Amino acid sequence: MYRMTNQKMFLYKLIKTFSSFFDTYQIYENVTEKKKKIGLATIYRFLNKLEKDGEIHSFVCGNKKVYSSNKTNHVHYKCERCGKVKHITIKNLDFLSESMDDVCHFQIELAGICLECKNIAKANNY
Repeated sequence: MYRMTNQKMFLYKLIKTFSSFFDTYQIYENVTEKKKKIGLATIYRFLNKLEKDGEIHSFVCGNKKVYSSNKTNHVHYKCERCGKVKHITIKNLDFLSESMDDVCHFQIELAGICLECKNIAKANNY
């Protein structure tokens, strides 16, 4: 266990206010809005410690590391034509249950052509 300073307590409480994914800069913006003197390096170290201890999970979203304090999943569908990214929710991993042990959280990135781009291509006879 590590020493829980006032800064760390503030960061811990702040992280618990996020109901969805967050990144380091969102934490930093909240810190500066509240006029707290906590540096970006301290925030990175604190998030790394929480991740190592299993209190938060990290995912990659748009080439950026995002975190979640919920044991959730992170699934994207990215259109290869227009580049739009859609977040998808997968409720369970029943299809993996025979080949995996206990899965805590996961990240999947799917790629293809979205319906909008398909319709444009169809209308233009591509």
